[in-house]
Amino acid sequence: MSACISPSESLWQAPPRLDETPLALRLVELTQAGLPLLEDPWAWLAEQLGLSVESTLDLLKRLQAEGAIRRIAAVPNHYRLGYRHNGMTVWDVADSDISRLGALLGAQPFVSHCYRRPRRPGWRYNLFAMVHGRSREEIDSYREHLRYLLGDACAADDMLVSSRILKKTGLRLSPSLG
Repeated sequence: MSACISPSESLWQAPPRLDETPLALRLVELTQAGLPLLEDPWAWLAEQLGLSVESTLDLLKRLQAEGAIRRIAAVPNHYRLGYRHNGMTVWDVADSDISRLGALLGAQPFVSHCYRRPRRPGWRYNLFAMVHGRSREEIDSYREHLRYLLGDACAADDMLVSSRILKKTGLRLSPSLG
C-alpha cells in the first residue's frame, strides 16, 4: 500500500542542501546504494558510523525533518518479483478533492506509489498512481478498478505503460562531496 504524496511546490525549485557534516555525509554514502539485507540493518549502520542505534535513527530523523532526506523506504525490484508490466495511471480530478481521492487510490494494494503533480500546459492530469502487474491485462484491470473508485470525480484519465526498464537509484553524493 502507498500513501498519496502531495509534494509542496518547493520541489520544483532547488532541493534542500544536505547537512555537510562528515557524519551526515558518511551516512548518505553508506545508504545511497541501499541497506544490506541483514536482520538489523540499523545496527549495522550504527556500527559503521560509530554511534548507537538510537543516535543513528535520530540523525536520520533530523536529516528527514530538514528536508535533506525525503523518506526512507523499501524499494522492491518489481521485475525480480514477477511484476513485469507497469503503468502510471494519470487522472484529472478536482484539485479540491485530490487529498481524499489520492488517499483512496494510494490505499489500493496494487498501487506502489501515488502522488499529486501540478497541471502543465497541454497536460491536464494532476493525480498519478503507479500500478504493477504480471500482464498487460492485469494492469488494465487495475486501471479500470481505479476509474470505478473515482467515479464521476474523474474528468479524464490515461495510462503510461513502461516500455523498458530504467535504472533506479536513490540519493547519490556528488564525487566532490563524497
